[in-house]
Amino acid sequence: MMGNDERLIAFYHGEGHDHKGRRLEDIWALSSFWLEHTHDYIQWLFPIPEAGRFNAFAPLRTTEVQAIFESEASLRNHQQRSLDVMLDFFGLTRDGNVITAQPTLLMQTHIWLKAGGHNHLRITRIIRSLALCHQLELARSVQKAVIDLGIQHGEVSEKSLRYWRDALKPAGKDDNNSF
Repeated sequence: MMGNDERLIAFYHGEGHDHKGRRLEDIWALSSFWLEHTHDYIQWLFPIPEAGRFNAFAPLRTTEVQAIFESEASLRNHQQRSLDVMLDFFGLTRDGNVITAQPTLLMQTHIWLKAGGHNHLRITRIIRSLALCHQLELARSVQKAVIDLGIQHGEVSEKSLRYWRDALKPAGKDDNNSF
């Protein structure tokens, strides 16, 4: 039986599956409707050290997983592809480390621009996970974009903005964050 670290790395290599039998490529191909209404995949795409409340089966980002992400560019590239899927879902696009709004970005269709909701938690997770998986500059770009665009195009609450600003702060001494 595979441990959580091995399961996560196999999933990110495209060789394993999540707790529901979905492969990474399967999740990349799913619709925006599915991404909005399903809550147990984001923990696989963007692992962090803390367990989420929607998926007790998801593996956590451990120091071992962090080291593997540091040494394997293919894992970071796959996480960037996962980010691109989520950015598209949020009405954003990426060119390298530059994140911009798509012309279709509207509060009516991109509900993350409203005050509150589970997508704000997802955004916080994405920022933290990118940084913890050795993509700090990309994490900073996502952070800046969602804060700027959330203020310009939406009604994002101060509480959510604070979470996004704090997402790159070390969580604690025992977390071994390097950012």
